[in-house]
Amino acid sequence: MEKKFKRHLITAALPYANGSVHIGHLAGVYVPADIYARFQRLKGEDVLFVCGSDEHGVPITIKAKQLGCTPQDIVDKYHAIIKDSFNRFGISFSIYSRTSSKIHAETASEFFLKLYKEGKFVAQESEQYFDTATNTFLADRYIVGTCPKCGFEGAYGDQCEKCGSTLSPDELINPHSSISGATPIKKKTKHWYLPLDKYEDWLKDWILNNHKEWKTNVYGQCKSWLDGGLKPRAVTRDLDWGIPVPIEGGEGKVLYVWFDAPIGYISNTKELLPNSWEKWWKSEDTHMVHFIGKDNIVFHCIVFPAMLKAHGGYVLPDNVPANEFLNLEGDKISTSRNWAVWLEDYLADFPGQQDVLRYALCANAPETKDNDFTWKDFQARNNSELVAIYGNFVNRSIVLTHKYFDGKVPAIHDGALQKIDKDFIASIPQIKEQLQNSLENFRFRDALKEAMNMARLGNKYLTDTEPWKVIKTDKDRVAVILNLSLQLCANLSIVFEPFCPFSSKKLQAMLKIAPVNNEVCPTSKPDGLVSWANIGRVDFLEAGHTINAPELLFSKIEDEAVLAQVQKLNNTKKANAAKASEAAAKVVTPQKAECVIDDFDKMDIRTATVLEAVKVPKTDKLLKLTIDTGIDKRVIVSGIAEYYTPEQMVGKQICILANLKPRVLRGIESKGMILMAKDGAGKMRFITPQEIIANGAQIG
Repeated sequence: MEKKFKRHLITAALPYANGSVHIGHLAGVYVPADIYARFQRLKGEDVLFVCGSDEHGVPITIKAKQLGCTPQDIVDKYHAIIKDSFNRFGISFSIYSRTSSKIHAETASEFFLKLYKEGKFVAQESEQYFDTATNTFLADRYIVGTCPKCGFEGAYGDQCEKCGSTLSPDELINPHSSISGATPIKKKTKHWYLPLDKYEDWLKDWILNNHKEWKTNVYGQCKSWLDGGLKPRAVTRDLDWGIPVPIEGGEGKVLYVWFDAPIGYISNTKELLPNSWEKWWKSEDTHMVHFIGKDNIVFHCIVFPAMLKAHGGYVLPDNVPANEFLNLEGDKISTSRNWAVWLEDYLADFPGQQDVLRYALCANAPETKDNDFTWKDFQARNNSELVAIYGNFVNRSIVLTHKYFDGKVPAIHDGALQKIDKDFIASIPQIKEQLQNSLENFRFRDALKEAMNMARLGNKYLTDTEPWKVIKTDKDRVAVILNLSLQLCANLSIVFEPFCPFSSKKLQAMLKIAPVNNEVCPTSKPDGLVSWANIGRVDFLEAGHTINAPELLFSKIEDEAVLAQVQKLNNTKKANAAKASEAAAKVVTPQKAECVIDDFDKMDIRTATVLEAVKVPKTDKLLKLTIDTGIDKRVIVSGIAEYYTPEQMVGKQICILANLKPRVLRGIESKGMILMAKDGAGKMRFITPQEIIANGAQIG
């Protein structure tokens, strides 16, 4: 038996407050979340739609250091920008708050203390990377080195932005501090961990057995993590920006941002509803849905539920319909490379056209796989669908009503309906049923197609009945056609409201019916006929009701506007290339920490010759080299494939560090490291003997 719910708690992933919102965020999280919230409100459900800025963590401190300001300055700036952009774009949050608020600090601290006092954490001493030059522990993002999987030299200690691999600092080749350039050391520090392994059996049952209805990408990623075995995860870290650890021994430490951020959903609810927040978070008849991108699946499906389970008393998510990633013009969206379409820029460049972007992003949403946004497709969606189908039908219906009936809804006499009219009327609830089923199951692309099919139905009806011809001989027949067309316009104003709320309000104003009130918190139950339940009715507008003059719902987007956006991206591409070239020319890196002769004596540097060379499969940069060291034949994996082909390597004499501890890269054991230097153009060059000498000759 299907579970009945009294209320819907909808959360959208907290955007990180060190930059603006771009179309990837919108397509992955905020547009589908808003569609779902608006849909549930139209049904008359109690809805709470919660979000806010995520304002702690290392990237914010990095940006503050770069700009010479405080982390608070950074989050204040971007919180205001993000909140304003969402509001102008029509994202109908019940509340949009922030994790730097006092109530959030109190809520997160209380959550931590309860788990701490109940012994739900384990304390562990571990060795963390420490920068002796700045006398600080280094967060993973402050450690940079060569990616062991693709050979990219600018990989962070937690992720390689080149290949997308998740990393740990221990995996990096030649790690160094991004602050001082020094090679970090390991130093002991104490932290508290949430033992996820203790919740593994429960998570397997809760997800793998009880939530098989989840999207395949979500279910599959969860299964992969659970099959691989869970490990304790630190809930504290050494940092001076965040919520202080509220226990003895926690000095100089803060709550890890992954632990603190999801509690923001709870604290934001408390901020909005201080006297009734618990019914939303602790009642079994609450239906909770998390809208996130695929990079947050683990945190919202495994980590946060484990936190809630450990705490006790909270409801768990019923669904987590995560989307995949949206690319831009064939390339991965990257904030660091400014390869993005920023929401605040779009709102400035296309004023009053929020619905066009909402429509295009939903129509091309990355629901089951990564998708690509192009300005050409954006233009086509607007011109060929919103303008030519939906807008065209509405405009024809209202224009003809004013032309033939002075802007008054014509009456339909008894017995005037023909078969084509009855079939037309019968089709509306059929489309509604398919549309509703798609929305209930988070298939928003399919739902949008059905909404547009309803507009297509109207266009076909007008084309088939030809009222502009019939008016010459049978005005009563035209009265039937235009009455039903206007009734469908009223239906469309409700059907499209979750997707295109601005144009729905505009259409309802033209029809002079009460607009949908879909932005009231915490509930917004529609009044009168304008509600989801009444889709399919053809008596919205009474005979004799006067409608307003027609206005275009959507305007054609000309080539010039799209070309300007493409040119903006091309300029970004050129600027990135220039920066890369400039960076490549700067070959001088900070001097490493001093060493003594004994350190140098530990290195066994020898000459060697490359015997064989092949590319490592599924990598862009790695070559597998079989070399003769004079003392043995061995394999070294090196990230030089973008500079040298395998054919160029065979027979080349090189210098290697022979006694480097072996490492496994892409399943291949690599024994040693090639000595190379980067020239002024950024190309890697071999350090080789000036003349051929015997393999195995020692250098130094």
